[in-house]
Amino acid sequence: MSIMDENRKAALPRWVPIAGIAAIAAIGAFTLRDTLSFEALAENREALIAFRDANFGLTIGVYLAVYIAVVAFSLPGATITTLTGGFLFGLGTGTLLTVFAATIGATIIFLAARWGLGERLAAKMDASEGRVKQLKAGLAENEISVLFLMRLVPAIPFFVANLLPALVGVKLRNFVFTTFFGIIPGTAVYTWVGAGLGEVFARGETPNLGIIFEPHILGPILGLSALALLPILLKYFRKTKGA
Repeated sequence: MSIMDENRKAALPRWVPIAGIAAIAAIGAFTLRDTLSFEALAENREALIAFRDANFGLTIGVYLAVYIAVVAFSLPGATITTLTGGFLFGLGTGTLLTVFAATIGATIIFLAARWGLGERLAAKMDASEGRVKQLKAGLAENEISVLFLMRLVPAIPFFVANLLPALVGVKLRNFVFTTFFGIIPGTAVYTWVGAGLGEVFARGETPNLGIIFEPHILGPILGLSALALLPILLKYFRKTKGA
């Protein structure tokens, strides 16, 4: 057996976690579209409330487990699950539970991606020369600001913000910190919508899931994004001035 074959064989187990996540995500995309939907929530709202009132602690545990699985395996229905958290637990508790669960799920997929591919890719970037190495160094210098931007900008898909940092070798503690605090604004918005679903159901309407892009909501989030970007700009202008 050649050295190349031995290296491939040794690297194969590293692909198992990310391959398993991808397989479950593919299966979930076809099997859960109708399960984690607004229609399903509307149809089962009374049963959910009754179960919550009779088993509050268990309801929290089930909600956390479901949300962690949705994020870790990139399953469809994250928005509806967030709405459900607001519907069942209110704005404050719902936001806290969702942020906690989403951070755990994001960390799971981050670690799987980094163990499977990210460590080797980051090492190659460190060993490379020219533009790639400069980009890697620039990211390391502004890691927290860049990660906060990825979480705050609504246009960046959540799974992209989970995978990309793993592939470029960001620190785990920075990833967890920026994930937890960076997703609070967007999570609070959708949890707030979920907390008002009782009135929406009573009127026979559907919630406005595009509310995060409305000016009075998007403006403050973009303001937070600008604050996250500010340290990067200051460092850039200081370097330019020094040069």
